[in-house]
Amino acid sequence: MATPTNTQFAVAVHVLTYLAGTDVAGPVSSDELAASVNASPVYVRRVLTPLRESGIVASTPGARGGWVLNRPAGTITLAEIWRLVQGDDPVLGLHGPNPQCRTGVGVQRTLVALDRELAGAVEARLGEVTVAHVLRDASTAGKAGRRPRRSPHGS
Repeated sequence: MATPTNTQFAVAVHVLTYLAGTDVAGPVSSDELAASVNASPVYVRRVLTPLRESGIVASTPGARGGWVLNRPAGTITLAEIWRLVQGDDPVLGLHGPNPQCRTGVGVQRTLVALDRELAGAVEARLGEVTVAHVLRDASTAGKAGRRPRRSPHGS
């Protein structure tokens, strides 16, 4: 299977699920979130920016700052996350063919139509799943990968 080039959706769902399941009140640092998703803190912040702008999460700067959910996990659908991080980008890896090539133009037209259909189906299915569902499924799969956060005071 090919490796996806855009992991923003998966990272966003992972981070929101982590925030929903954290055992300690207060903000979670970008470093902690990055360690959980195995990515850089800069990438995590980039992924979270549209979620912050939409009001799903809030951030607090500073040494004790970080990220918190702004809404209950049960009200955040994966379709909403998809729209925020995917935008109008194609689901399929479309490219721009040579406009002088009739075959390329025809293939592109077919793939664009198929991409719209697939995007609609993906969004419809994701609309049936919330971050709370993902948290429940992740918790059911085993808590070995989900650790309680340490208190900022070391306890």
